[in-house]
Amino acid sequence: MSPAVQSATNADFTTSAPVSRYTRGQALVTLLQSRILILDGAMGTMIQRYKLSETQYRGERFADFPHDVKGNNELLSLTRPDVISEIHRQYLAAGADILETNTFGATTIAQADYRMEDLADEMNLESARLARAACDEYSTPDKPRFAAGAIGPTPKTASISPDVNDPGARNVDFEQLRAAYYAQAKALLDGGVDLFLVETIFDTLNAKAALFALDELFEDTGEVLPIMISGTVTDASGRILSGQTVEAFWNSLRHAKPLTFGLNCALGATLMRPYIAELAKLCDTFVSVYPNAGLPNPMSDTGFDETPDVTSGLLKEFAQAGLVNVAGGCCGTTPEHIAEIAQALASIKPRRWPSQYRDANTLEEDDAA
Repeated sequence: MSPAVQSATNADFTTSAPVSRYTRGQALVTLLQSRILILDGAMGTMIQRYKLSETQYRGERFADFPHDVKGNNELLSLTRPDVISEIHRQYLAAGADILETNTFGATTIAQADYRMEDLADEMNLESARLARAACDEYSTPDKPRFAAGAIGPTPKTASISPDVNDPGARNVDFEQLRAAYYAQAKALLDGGVDLFLVETIFDTLNAKAALFALDELFEDTGEVLPIMISGTVTDASGRILSGQTVEAFWNSLRHAKPLTFGLNCALGATLMRPYIAELAKLCDTFVSVYPNAGLPNPMSDTGFDETPDVTSGLLKEFAQAGLVNVAGGCCGTTPEHIAEIAQALASIKPRRWPSQYRDANTLEEDDAA
């Protein structure tokens, strides 16, 4: 990253993020040193609860659009902002400190699947405004809320061939990704986000394009926002889809000086734990985790099996073991999940660097002493 790097320290923690240069979200650093912050839960799971029809997704504006749009959740920021705002408020009421914008798939690359790439800028701008308004509504001096511009991986991968018979083939290149991410980030910035969240990374090269675009945006605008980076381990091998272990993944992206680094989605908390423990030993920054509510189950109402008490119990153990600074939920998690996570982690101290992994019993004995 181009901004000069300075360290923010207290007795327990040093982070290499460029804290002194942040023009928004500066309070996050102090808060992360004092307590575990809570991220919101899944947007898609909540939208499913509304059982919206194709007609409701379209609204009046897109009533005659020539392609199906049901499932394009980012479009709802334009056609049903009331639904998106209501979901945001439910997560904030549950105790979320950080609220994600409804922009996971709001790039020109992802929106091309719905023939709506021309709307990407508007989707990002309006989604950011909705999240900003909700955060402002719920913020208090004692509990400020932060809007995170959510930047997803796109449906395409710069590292892996889509054709098994042609290993060198690619359906997207770095420059296409960079341009798409720059446009998304610029609209999110204009809409008022406090930080950026590059999330659910399955291809490190895609993430590098996003981070390059953010660095370029910071140089062009003079704004410097905190960055959260979150990857996803896709199977029991402990690797992301493009083949890296979590240690290699961290070392490939640490140059970006993120405020937080961690994992989300995929395996659920139980199977994610050893990889979060590994990152907790490696990262010289704050660690985040927001898993799915277990493994997918299409027979469940939310598509996932874990109830709020199960997910919160697992994340409580992570926190007691000194592994995390930010915790929340991904696919299958609801405001009920977030409320129980917030309650379970409220009195537990955040992960401290350069502490190494300690089991929960040892840490509880230390705190009691």
